[in-house]
Amino acid sequence: MNNTHLRKSIKRLIILFIIGLVLSGLTALPIEWQLQIAHDLIVQNNINGPLTHWIELVFSAVHDTNSKYPFIAYGTDWLAFAHIMIAVAFIGPLRNPVKNVWVIEFGIIACVCIFPFALVAGAVRGIPFYWRLIDCSFGLFGGLLLWHCHNKIKKLQILQQETK
Repeated sequence: MNNTHLRKSIKRLIILFIIGLVLSGLTALPIEWQLQIAHDLIVQNNINGPLTHWIELVFSAVHDTNSKYPFIAYGTDWLAFAHIMIAVAFIGPLRNPVKNVWVIEFGIIACVCIFPFALVAGAVRGIPFYWRLIDCSFGLFGGLLLWHCHNKIKKLQILQQETK
């Protein structure tokens, strides 16, 4: 694999990760609206089960909280902002992956840390186990993507050292 092909492959992986972070962040903003859609589908189609029960409970809690205390949603606004700002940090390795490999390593560490955080904090907050596994999937897929990207950056680093 030549230098140019490797750089393009690395860029594609980083762009995919950036898009994932931004989309994940943006979905934190219209939570009540998204839950309203899910609620309407559940009611219209008379769907029952543990997942639908959980969605209905979350919808009710978010709706009640937002109607009485809308400022609480400011926390999820900041969550969205944090996702977008973390995505901005990945512009560094997009420009110069070898020099900014530490950002990729930071991302891998963050992805690994999702597991204990989701499993422990989720248990403390009463989040169903299956939902915590969904949260962990972000760490799994993001971590694998970044690990693959990290390996490619190390190969690029070796290629660059050989051409000096």
